[in-house]
Amino acid sequence: MEQARAGEYDAFVAARWSVLFHLARLLTGGDRHRAEDLLQESLVKLWFVWPKVADEAPEAYVRKVLARAAARSARRRWWGERPVEELPETAAAGDLSATVAERSRLEAALAELTPRQRAAVVLRYYQDLPDRQVAEALGCPVGTARSHAARGVARLRRLLADVIEPVG
Repeated sequence: MEQARAGEYDAFVAARWSVLFHLARLLTGGDRHRAEDLLQESLVKLWFVWPKVADEAPEAYVRKVLARAAARSARRRWWGERPVEELPETAAAGDLSATVAERSRLEAALAELTPRQRAAVVLRYYQDLPDRQVAEALGCPVGTARSHAARGVARLRRLLADVIEPVG
């Protein structure tokens, strides 16, 4: 039984790692190292409740843990070591610098939001969750989750206003 449990858990983590890591990175404002720590912490918590949530919604559980842990982590003043990034790998074929620059601008703008606004915006618009699930993940009423998302989007629009161009 224990091996079957471990196999199912390993398969889930292998299948969803990149999506969950990207979510964690957005929730931490683009900080790759904090995102890795946050995701590992969340997956450890998932392991302990795996028999209860494996057949229901393990990804929803991890999203909720990620959102709450990111908000809790953002309240800390210091996170310990701050390792520097490794040297970048050689560039791939084609110039991806515009895409990377835009993604970096978005991550920097997300980092300017409050942790709850950032979590609401990422869960609502990146993860495309309904308001009710965003509220559950944040542990607040639906109206509060909507308010956090609306204020976060409004702030993002102000921060990124110089890039937005009218269509047509």
